[in-house]
Amino acid sequence: MSSRRRLHISSEREQLDPFIVAAGDASPRDQRDLMERPFFSLAKAKRTTPILYEAGDVRVEVFAVPEHGMATIWDADVLIWAASQIVEAENQGFKTSRFLRFTPYQLLTAIGRETGARDYKLLKGALTRLQATVIRTTIRNGAQWRRQQFSWINEWEECSTRDGRVEGMEFVLPEWLYRGVIDRSLVLAIDPAYFRLTGGIERWLYRVARKHAGRQATGWTFEVAHLHAKSGSLARVSDFAIDIRRIVARQPLPGYRLLLEREGRRELLRILPARLSTGPVDGAVDTLGTSGANGIGTSGAALSGLRAHRSQLTLWPETAIPGLNLESNNDSNFLLGPADGGQPRRKRGASS
Repeated sequence: MSSRRRLHISSEREQLDPFIVAAGDASPRDQRDLMERPFFSLAKAKRTTPILYEAGDVRVEVFAVPEHGMATIWDADVLIWAASQIVEAENQGFKTSRFLRFTPYQLLTAIGRETGARDYKLLKGALTRLQATVIRTTIRNGAQWRRQQFSWINEWEECSTRDGRVEGMEFVLPEWLYRGVIDRSLVLAIDPAYFRLTGGIERWLYRVARKHAGRQATGWTFEVAHLHAKSGSLARVSDFAIDIRRIVARQPLPGYRLLLEREGRRELLRILPARLSTGPVDGAVDTLGTSGANGIGTSGAALSGLRAHRSQLTLWPETAIPGLNLESNNDSNFLLGPADGGQPRRKRGASS
């Protein structure tokens, strides 16, 4: 929610300690649940049609406000940036919160955007869509709760001078997302080149590849029709398949090689790691937090920060070797594994 409407409305920020984002880069991280299920529109045109996805006991529903449209996969860069900053701070032993305070310049440069007035305006549009989009899901619910409902951003505000120059911004993440970030088993490092991918489907496909294929030498195989269902795309299956073929022809995904195969009348996409370009995120992070698109852009610049305790450093490279992603990859149609001599074996009943 913009500061223009604060008045006497109760704000979560009054109960949360701010996490002041320090200057510097953080290795980009993505949240596993967001990588493998359809949470965002893949189109740059405004989408108001809901996403309704169900597989096994997993259900995802995404609803858009007609005035703003659904949050896009380009808008999701904001969430990737927030997750990256939180994990980096946790790595350095700093206290984090789902209440982030930062400069637009920090965010935009980290996700490979320009920092002109138009980009700042686009960022504010992205924040508006992230706040206006409503998600209902059964993912990571407790035993007594069937479904949670939230928005990607609970509220946001910009701090500007009298002449309109934006000096800083802040927003509050939902508890569901924050908990999914400080749990290290639910976070993966991604290639910074991801932000240079321009197509919605190829961006989504990279996240699927990183989540499922990871660094497994045998890769991962999907039926194209199954990928269509997982994507939440409004395109027909036949048109979606054409888009996949074009992506395979261009091979744009950093760190992955794509192959199309046929099994009878079924078209399969095989994803293989091409090189080790993506740093891993391993091990658990202690819960230190205090509870607490076309493009994306924001506003102007100068609040940055060090934490209250000591300077907050940033480390780009990570050297640990990640484990296989098999434990949470039970939603693909085929798994290529060494136990089968590299031959496809059908995964029965697998579909989240």
